[in-house]
Amino acid sequence: MMKIAVIGYSGSGKSTLARRLGQHRNAKVLHLDMVHHLPGWKESDLKSEKKIVADFLDGHSSWVIDGNYTKLSFERRMREADRIIFLEFNRISSLFRILKRYRVYRGRRRPDMAPGCGEKIDGAFLWWILYAGRTKEKRAEFQAVKKMYPDKTVVLRNQRQIDRFTERMKKDSALNGFHKIKKLADKTEESVMNRKKYVK
Repeated sequence: MMKIAVIGYSGSGKSTLARRLGQHRNAKVLHLDMVHHLPGWKESDLKSEKKIVADFLDGHSSWVIDGNYTKLSFERRMREADRIIFLEFNRISSLFRILKRYRVYRGRRRPDMAPGCGEKIDGAFLWWILYAGRTKEKRAEFQAVKKMYPDKTVVLRNQRQIDRFTERMKKDSALNGFHKIKKLADKTEESVMNRKKYVK
């Protein structure tokens, strides 16, 4: 079991990474963008969002949650996470990824978005990607997480690092599965031996 929090700048691939990690670790995945947005790009009320996130944290011993959203149990997510992944992509890389994503999903809903939220790009979003989402305050929030949880925070700055990290996590997951199977086999063998002794 493992709890993983994925944070970082918009356009860095948080949701895609969260899906991959969820598959590798067999963990439930929660996309905070999906919690925040209602059909038609409307915003949910904060009280409902908080309850959804709190119930998810209470109801799962293993999870992957992507998104920043500092008002949605942010401190608790960071505290309870076994691993915090910070995607620290530069603004040009983030912009490129957003444009690439738009070409793929233009007018269609991404897997991590609410129904009725077709992919779109407008001036306000581009401003957020390049400037508003990278203010001094925003950067300070990320730095504070790195400083508070240095031993469990992983910083990834490009796709190559993401691919290497996910491959390592996949191998670790497979190895853990092997150890569990071996442990179960050892217990079974021990039980059989004990029964044989009892029969004698």
